Amino acid sequence: MDPRVAEQPRTVVVQPTTLCPMDCTYCYLLERHLKQEMTVEVASAIANAIAPTWDSIEVVWHGGEPLAVGSARFVELLQPSESLRRAGHVRHKVQTGGGRPITNAWCDVFEQYDISVGVSIDGPRELNGHRVDRGGRAMFDRTVAGVEALKQRGIPFTVLAVVSQNSTAHATRILDFLRDLGTRWIGFNVEAKEGANSDAQTPSTGDAQRFWRDTFEWCRVNDDVTVREVANLLGFLALTDAQREADSQHDPIPTIAWNGDVVLLSPELLGISSTTYENFVAGNVLKNDLATIVERAGDLRYVQEFTSALAACKQTCEFFSYCQGAHAGDRYFEHGTFAVTETDHCRNSVQAPALALAELLHTRSGE
Repeated sequence: MDPRVAEQPRTVVVQPTTLCPMDCTYCYLLERHLKQEMTVEVASAIANAIAPTWDSIEVVWHGGEPLAVGSARFVELLQPSESLRRAGHVRHKVQTGGGRPITNAWCDVFEQYDISVGVSIDGPRELNGHRVDRGGRAMFDRTVAGVEALKQRGIPFTVLAVVSQNSTAHATRILDFLRDLGTRWIGFNVEAKEGANSDAQTPSTGDAQRFWRDTFEWCRVNDDVTVREVANLLGFLALTDAQREADSQHDPIPTIAWNGDVVLLSPELLGISSTTYENFVAGNVLKNDLATIVERAGDLRYVQEFTSALAACKQTCEFFSYCQGAHAGDRYFEHGTFAVTETDHCRNSVQAPALALAELLHTRSGE
């Protein structure tokens, strides 16, 4: 294993199904119209791999609409890792876009298995227009109904929101809405060219910087809500000089498809065809031990290219100590290779927040 990639992941992403009843305009999933479901055999192989080797793993059920498998089937997939959960070795999280209703049966599952719930919603109705079903109908009311079901049962939830070009001027409205919706944790993903969304009109760096500036201003007076990107940057700045300059390791983020195939470094690579990189598949949990797959990551061409490019990032980019090279997948989706440095994702999701904060601090120092 390259020393810049951790031997033990913090997160394992698991795809219970490729199916998603939604058809969001910016979705990166190529197989979301197909109903391909994980078997208990694959779920057992994942659990058996985690058990003797790794500890404190977050298992994120994602990569389609997890609720599309139905609550009974989902419980079957949870059973192989139940002893690990009870022992504190794994924690489960579900990320849902509301493509299937959050019923009392689902709430029972969330409570019984102590599952953290993440909801995907971009903001108020007029800024949530990218999230539609297969008939082009807005998902807003159905997603909010799912949130209300969670709140009625007292189940906390986090939010992931996509920032598109049309929403960069509305950070305050989005944040007010999400706070009032009831979440206390928000993560923003700036729209990027990934997978099926190869023709994305990503926000300009200037517009992204405006969004982050307004977000920092909002957080200054709303300290009861954590915004992931704000917390990450402030946490970095609170480190000592030595800690900030030290190289960190990238989480390999093994992402396991419904059929047991494993890709590394970027969940968005799952299901992507590439002869150059052998479809990014590092192995299959039905044939190979997951820990061994991760240990041999350094043998993969795309991992080699990414880790080699990190050296160039460190030498040429003033933001490297903060981002540590950011996400691998965006390099491929934007440039067709991992052997590059700066990307639109870097500029909009790493550089823009840092520049926005610097701008605010400079303005206040002159007041």
